[in-house]
Amino acid sequence: MDYNLLLVLVAVALTFDFLNGFNDSANIVATMISSGAMGPRRALVLASVAEFSGPFLFGTAVAATIGEGIVSPEMITSGVILAALGSAILWDLLMWYFGLPSSSSHALIGGLVGAAVMAARGIGTIHLAGLLKVIVSLLVAPLLGIVGGYLFMKLVLFLARGASPKVNAFFKRLQVPTSIALALSHGTNDAQKTMGLITMALVTLGFAKTFVVPVWVIVLCATAISLGVVTGGWRIIRTLGAGMYRIRPVHGFSTQLTSAAVILGAALLGGPVSTTQVVSSAIMGVGSAERLSKVRWAVAGNILLAWLVTIPASIVMAAIFYLAIQRLFGP
Repeated sequence: MDYNLLLVLVAVALTFDFLNGFNDSANIVATMISSGAMGPRRALVLASVAEFSGPFLFGTAVAATIGEGIVSPEMITSGVILAALGSAILWDLLMWYFGLPSSSSHALIGGLVGAAVMAARGIGTIHLAGLLKVIVSLLVAPLLGIVGGYLFMKLVLFLARGASPKVNAFFKRLQVPTSIALALSHGTNDAQKTMGLITMALVTLGFAKTFVVPVWVIVLCATAISLGVVTGGWRIIRTLGAGMYRIRPVHGFSTQLTSAAVILGAALLGGPVSTTQVVSSAIMGVGSAERLSKVRWAVAGNILLAWLVTIPASIVMAAIFYLAIQRLFGP
């Protein structure tokens, strides 16, 4: 058993986990900060604590999907894992640089597929049923976000009709519990993707006989993603919080509650959804409920383009990473 290689794999996986939290912090706190419900630092600390708690409260079904459901376990080597993580990390950094809320989930899954296909020299190693489950989750979740956000905002507007401007203070207070729910759902879903990869590495290197996520892996991954959240990706926070339209407390409340419901529901079913997609689409749905022209659709179009490009780009990048690793270190 190669302890040094395991340490390298765990370190790279936790780096990805940290960057996942760093990028996705915008999804959790942007609407709350932009609406004035809470200051930036307090919002990030609150989200970080809830983020850490998520995996302990709601299980690790998503980790099993990532670790066993997409690629045949016998084709998972340390090179495949490193290539998948390397491509996902590079993509996250590129998207952060350009201030676009791209999906870490898409990047990781695309990277895993690209590296595994290159290692096997074919697609026979891919579990099509498992990959289909992931693709369906990733496609359906943003639709639920935009439709759910639209309908929920319509309901809120109907119930609050005739209310005085003081109702904004009520929605500001409500954003505290809804932001906690959103952070819990994000920690439950996104941290598990890294747990799946580390557990996969433990099985591959002979440190574990079966795919069961150890408690220490849960603790490390929950810690890494919560540290990423508290650090905050400010470029992306600005894009989500103010780029699409002026967000008021009622928008923040509706977006957070809709997003939390979709993400947590997917996590309990083992579906690795993209938090970025769900929150961004919920923001669009909520804004559209007042009027379609309220949303700056050019910004939304840039976000959509990043979504569409992420998986193909990650597949290609991971394949290149895998070839480079193979050339440098051998099979």
